[in-house]
Amino acid sequence: MTSYTAYEVSESADGAYTGAIVQKQQADLPAGDILIEVLYSSVNFKDALSASGNKGVTRHFPHVPGIDAVGKVVESSTESLPVGEDVIVTGYDLGMGTAGGFGQRIRVPAAWVARLPKGMSPRSAMVFGTAGLTAALCVDKLLKNGVVPESGSVLVTGSTGGVGIVACALLVKLGFDVVASTGKPDQAERLLAMGVKEIVARETLSEDNPRPLLKETYAGAVDVVGGKTLANVLKVLRHNGSVAACGLVESTELQATVLPFILRGVNLLGVDSVEIPLSKKQQMWDLLADEWALNNLDELAEDIALTQLAETLSRVLSGGAVGRYVVDLNA
Repeated sequence: MTSYTAYEVSESADGAYTGAIVQKQQADLPAGDILIEVLYSSVNFKDALSASGNKGVTRHFPHVPGIDAVGKVVESSTESLPVGEDVIVTGYDLGMGTAGGFGQRIRVPAAWVARLPKGMSPRSAMVFGTAGLTAALCVDKLLKNGVVPESGSVLVTGSTGGVGIVACALLVKLGFDVVASTGKPDQAERLLAMGVKEIVARETLSEDNPRPLLKETYAGAVDVVGGKTLANVLKVLRHNGSVAACGLVESTELQATVLPFILRGVNLLGVDSVEIPLSKKQQMWDLLADEWALNNLDELAEDIALTQLAETLSRVLSGGAVGRYVVDLNA
């Protein structure tokens, strides 16, 4: 195949950004060690930013977004990743400055490529995608910092989004009592059916509260929101509790005092899923395929075709997304 189908975003003369399904030439892909036939991708908030022309994510257009991809190796210059190998690529520069997973072909450095674990299907890998990988990294950090089911309940903010819903599912799987914060009350039944113990309205944590400390409530938390919400989460953590922070849906700013840290010994744990070593990503993928495998994984995602990307990206950007969206490149 010398040509392939992709969803490409272009910038018009008046500064507007629009996406279209186009035919691309394989020869135009960037240099790299591994050429991959992409079977599935997924939709993430960063994809929506790229598709809307956010220069902090993508500087040059036209561009094919998609920070996630799973597929088969078509060409390889390294023996460790032979032709026919099933592989996953997430993060690094994929879908940002490098043509991404919303195209049927990508060419990337070998250092970006993880093996698809045995027992995990290509579609399942993209139900997780960067969002699921991030959720797994958050849970991993909480565990490594002493948050265990016996410690008490764990809060998940943004619980109906991609990271949040996977974090809820993983924590339930591992035996935690999970409290889900959401601004979508119509999704409460879905969260409770997953095993979440309690639903908290988003406004409870997102409003201004001048008090430097609040009632000790949670042993740990996964926060994808940032801003006032993260500041309030720090105030309600129990002594020696931890919050894994991985998002900025509300804001990049954090206005907090040092009191939760010096009076309760709480831990603010930063989580990056983009530039971490490939070995760590592979470790997480292997866990998600084995000990952390989710029985309800299919329920967390909706399958879409390239023709549905524009609508889905708009929904994600506006905060209306629920769960995960898997892009079938052959649909």
